[in-house]
Amino acid sequence: MTGTGITLRLLHDGERDLEQDLLAAAGRHRADHEFHHVALDIARWSREHAARLADAGRDHGLDLSGPRGHPSPGALAALRQKASEALGRRPETGLLLLNDLRDLHLAAARNSLHWEMLAQVAQATRDEPLLALVADCHPQTLRQLRWTNTMVKILAPQLLSSV
Repeated sequence: MTGTGITLRLLHDGERDLEQDLLAAAGRHRADHEFHHVALDIARWSREHAARLADAGRDHGLDLSGPRGHPSPGALAALRQKASEALGRRPETGLLLLNDLRDLHLAAARNSLHWEMLAQVAQATRDEPLLALVADCHPQTLRQLRWTNTMVKILAPQLLSSV
């Protein structure tokens, strides 16, 4: 496998993981409507990125699976929703949210770094379709990163000083 292929695979897996992490965090924090809805919206970006990366992978001889299917809501999802509603905005829930934001931020930062690496190899090999893919997708990853950072800045002072 080439360096381009390795980077495509790492980024594809990272985008799929970030989508799942965002969906899981949105489910855990249903009571925080702003977080819940934004997390769902930006998870869609990662799903779209993974699909586009799978297409690009085919052009480079890779078989990257498409975006993950949405798990069907089961008993565990219903239990998480009820727990989220019951906990509401208690300090423990805030600390869990802060922890989730940290993990999401690190995942988005990892993906951003992989987008940068992909851009560099695309430039070096003069791969115009790959450069166009990076130009389309990386700005959304940077927005995911800025969103998590902003949320940490907003929530950390209040949550950490109240514990």
